[in-house]
Amino acid sequence: MAWIVFTVSAACLLRRRAQSVFILALGALFILGALRIQAGDVDPVNDSGISRFTDGTEVLVTAHVTREGTPQEDSPGDFRQRLDLETEQIDQGNGKFSIHSGLRISIYDQRTPEMLHSQESGPAHLFRYGERLRFPTKLSAPRNFRNPGAFDYRSYLSESAISALGSVKSANVEVLPGFAGSRSEFWRSRIHRSIIEKVHTLWPPREAALMDAMVIGEDTFIHRPTRADFQRSGTYHVLVVSGMNVSILALVTFWFLRWMRIGDLIAGTITVLLMVAYAFLTALGPPVWRATLMLALYLGARLLYREKSMLNAIGAAAIGLLIVNPQVLFGASFQLTFLCVCLVAAVGIPILERTTLPFARGSRHLDSISYDLVLPAKVTQCRLELRMIAGRLHRWFGERVPLPALAFASRVFLGATELLVISTVMQIGLALPMAYYFHRATVVGLPANMLVLPLMEILMPAAVTAMALSYVFPALAKIPALISGAALEGIAGAVRCLGGLHIADLRVPTPGATVILLTALSIVLAMALVRRRLLLAVIGLLALSSSAIWLYVVPPQPRILPTVLEMTAIDVGQGDSILLVSPAGHTLLVDAGGLPWWVHF
Repeated sequence: MAWIVFTVSAACLLRRRAQSVFILALGALFILGALRIQAGDVDPVNDSGISRFTDGTEVLVTAHVTREGTPQEDSPGDFRQRLDLETEQIDQGNGKFSIHSGLRISIYDQRTPEMLHSQESGPAHLFRYGERLRFPTKLSAPRNFRNPGAFDYRSYLSESAISALGSVKSANVEVLPGFAGSRSEFWRSRIHRSIIEKVHTLWPPREAALMDAMVIGEDTFIHRPTRADFQRSGTYHVLVVSGMNVSILALVTFWFLRWMRIGDLIAGTITVLLMVAYAFLTALGPPVWRATLMLALYLGARLLYREKSMLNAIGAAAIGLLIVNPQVLFGASFQLTFLCVCLVAAVGIPILERTTLPFARGSRHLDSISYDLVLPAKVTQCRLELRMIAGRLHRWFGERVPLPALAFASRVFLGATELLVISTVMQIGLALPMAYYFHRATVVGLPANMLVLPLMEILMPAAVTAMALSYVFPALAKIPALISGAALEGIAGAVRCLGGLHIADLRVPTPGATVILLTALSIVLAMALVRRRLLLAVIGLLALSSSAIWLYVVPPQPRILPTVLEMTAIDVGQGDSILLVSPAGHTLLVDAGGLPWWVHF
């Protein structure tokens, strides 16, 4: 009814008040999205029919593989592979039931040294996409820790339509005849598997594990300490394939095609098609597809000779995704992706336009006098001073070297300044979601990203080039492999050094409703005022910075009832973890697990 009222009101005002019609149309779209969320808000575990089999009793499952995991061998004889399946039939002993539901299975195989040396012991079977399997297992429903702010593992699996979990020994799995699935996904899995094999051929195991995660999105071989270092240093976005990877590859691809004298139309089309293929190959879902959609809109505006507005591209991509699935609005991935890009487009770039970007444009063609006439006075003055300095250096370095060297040094300095500004804005603006979703303060995030991001811009094109050449000219592929390997060592060293600092593991509590509201308002205020007069822009930036400092420094008031003895059992999955609060307000944490950082052995 509300949607009908908004739509009819917008139709009545269509010719008289365009701004009111625009607001009413957005309201109607919002209400329609809310209706779709409510209509489609179902629990896949309870509504798939498989929930009645998750009571711990053993069942016989017939299913086919919908997503194959990369096999992992931690030690000789210890083999594991994770598979996503779609069930076809479940046999409980008292009957057979036709159930079509998502199931995640962990397949393991443990062999003794005697079995490994036996001639009858062959390699473990690798299960592939489309294979039909039959195996006995005990099913269990996905479980969340019942603590505020804990990772919502149940919803994470729900996004992949996984309704139950299980495990089975490899020897107990029977491969049935037939193929189930799509041919396109079969070839995608096959190419994905081939690329991972090439990665482990080009780089040693430790580097190959990071290359898998950063380039192709396979994190099977990443160990927990490495993952923790990336999280503590605020560079975890580098360890996973995200919109940044798409942006880097698209920029390098488009620049290379234009350098080859290919027109904008063909270069833009090839770039978008390659990024679509990359998103399909990684199969990581919304984050990569969001970046690909924004890239297509941005390049489409370029081809149509329209003004290229990053904010318009972001808005169009967001509305398109919300129309397809309004539920993504409440996902951390969607919020982090679009907030990050909005901070860059609405806060970072306007700051650079006031400061470094005019001088960056002025550092080009320093030998061109006519170019001075179209530049601002301050930029022209800077160019004249650089020419004067180059003139003084002629007596020692000749006439050809000083001016290009000064231009290059200026671009490097200005580029580093731009990276510093963008990284600072992102770290400050992302303080709220980092505190809410991950309960961390990225204290070392700024220096870590300053070191890691330039190396990432070298690693991505070099690694992709090495993988492509390995299929045609394996010997030639070693050159870009060495370049990307050196960049990877720099990234790993910086993350290991900064992520290992004690200050990097600064935890913050879940922000309260008032803090969340004021921080969100400060972000909107900074975006609205940064393009205004200098005083207003400074006020907006100060409000944004103050909100981040508040999140990190000002602790929330503990919610303790006076004169009451409280006991809270914290859900840690196993064992006991109990918090006691005395009537006087003193706290005691019993058997929390782990060791504080100041304890050493």
